[in-house]
This record gives sequence, structure tokens and C-alpha cells, in this order.
Amino acid sequence: MKTLVLTLLLPVALLITRAGAGTTPSAPGVVTEHGRLQVAGNRIVGKHGRPVSLAGNSFYWSQWMGRFYTAETVAWLKRDWDSALVRAACGVTRDGGYLGDPAGNLARVTAVVDAAIQNDIYVIIDWHDHKAHQHVEQALAFFSEMARRYGSSPHVIYEIFNEPLADASWERDVKPYAERVIAAIRAHDPDNLIVVGTPAWSQRVDLAAADPIKDPNVAYTLHFYAGTHKADLRAKAEKAMDLGAAIMVTEWGTCNADGNGPVDEASVREWMDFMRRHHLSHCNWAVSDVRESASILRPGASDKGNWKDTDLTPSGMLVRGVIRGWGR
Repeated sequence: MKTLVLTLLLPVALLITRAGAGTTPSAPGVVTEHGRLQVAGNRIVGKHGRPVSLAGNSFYWSQWMGRFYTAETVAWLKRDWDSALVRAACGVTRDGGYLGDPAGNLARVTAVVDAAIQNDIYVIIDWHDHKAHQHVEQALAFFSEMARRYGSSPHVIYEIFNEPLADASWERDVKPYAERVIAAIRAHDPDNLIVVGTPAWSQRVDLAAADPIKDPNVAYTLHFYAGTHKADLRAKAEKAMDLGAAIMVTEWGTCNADGNGPVDEASVREWMDFMRRHHLSHCNWAVSDVRESASILRPGASDKGNWKDTDLTPSGMLVRGVIRGWGR
């Protein structure tokens, strides 16, 4: 196993050496306003101590929609959509993912992270894996390097387990994995926010809240798709917050959980009201032109931004309105 870790780590280290030590924001923005995000009780707050609720976009799996992982796309999302948060989804196990191509996927992820810092918006570094507890050593290598590079930047949030499957146990699988990865991050970055996925595709936040991780700056992941998930999932989220857990919605969709089906505008409105009421930050899935209802872009849209209304899907049009109107 040590040989595997070194093999995976070497391309990452070389990539980071080429990329340089850091990036300086071009102009003051939302991160300058709120600073490093921190958990305070069941809320995520800024340097001023007030709850912070941000709206933004999640990129699609890095190995399949890497063409959108560009500085121009990030800049356009900030400028035209008023996105305050982006999520770089580092695909791990599927064809072309990090396990098979660490250097390629790291190049895409760091391009988005560097662009977010340059634009002074927040960025989630997401280990986009459904079985992360089976790839612990690789996750340790990945997040150790990300923390070495970005640990001094208040822009960065680490999402260490995208969506544990329904058969993953919080006590047996997810929590022990998270504790190891968090320790690796904290060795280099003692301060930045870490978000931990929860069982059943990051819906059982109540299970995590009942047995929390002992780190002062950890929140838990809630994912929903408006066409599939309704009041019962919101009830689980409220139970988790009542138990004292802070929550971040790092991925949500306007349609069904499979990424298709009609855009459910009524359910989207209910979810937006819920997230406003509880001061939750959220990223919409996904910056993609895949032929799925959840994609914000129609096939062939530019990977440099500058999208016209005709480039946006029905989901994209709805989500742009949500993000533009969110405020912060």
C-alpha cells in the first residue's frame, strides 16, 4: 500500500510545484467580506460571527466534463450568475477518474480552485466518490497535498466524502474514514471548514449529528434533488440541526435524483425557502452540457462562459435566477 500512495502522490507533488505556492485575489469579493468560514453551534458563520448563506455551482465529474474546469468559466459564474461558491468535483473511481489519472484530474481541480481564489469566491474541493472508505490511502494523499497548497487560503472548503451509499454505516465506515482524513488535513491546515458526507447519498445527516466528529470546524453534507426529495428529507435535516449539527448543501438538483425528469419548480421553491430560513449554503448540480435535466447548459455551450440565454437549459435558467437573487 505504501508503494501505491507514493505513486499517486508523486504526480500531485509535481503538479503543485509547477503551479506555484498560491494565488492572490484580483479584487475584493465575498471571501474578503466574510473571511474564513467557521462552525458556531449549528450554523456556519463568517469572521464577523454572523451566519453566512452562499449560493453557487457544482462542476460535473472532473474526468467527464473537464473542459468546463477553466478560469474563464469560474469568472463568468461570478460575474454573470453572481455565484459566491463553486465546487470542484474530483471524480475518483469511474473511467478516467483520479485513481487512474491523478495528474489530469488534479490539474482540472486546481484550475478551478486557483480561479476561485483569483475571483475571491469560496471553493469546495470535493472527493467525488461513493466508496471513499475503500480508498483511504488515496484520499489521504490527495487531501494532504491540497491542505499543503491551500491551507493558508480562507477561500477553501474540503468535502472529503461526496455520497456514501445506503449500505455504508456511519459508525463503521464513514466516521472512521473521516477522522483519518481530517487528521491528515489538520496536520497542514488547522482552520478551514471540512464537510463530511453522510450515509444514503448524503441524506442521513441525522445519523451524523447523533454521533458527531470531534473537530470544531466540521459540517455535514446534505444532498437533495427537488423532484425526488421532499418534506421527509427536510425533517431529517431539521432533526440534525436540532441536535447541534451544521449543514451544507454541497449538491442539489432541480429534477429527479437520477439527473433527469422534469424541473420541479414548486419543490425548488420549497427547498430554497428552507435553506434561506436555516442560513444554508448550497451548490447546484451541475456545470455541464451532458444531455440530462440537471445540466445547466445545452450541448455545445462554450467552456469559456459568455453564455446566452439560448445556451441555458430550463434548469440553468431557473438556477441562474436563484443564485442571482440569493444575496449574501
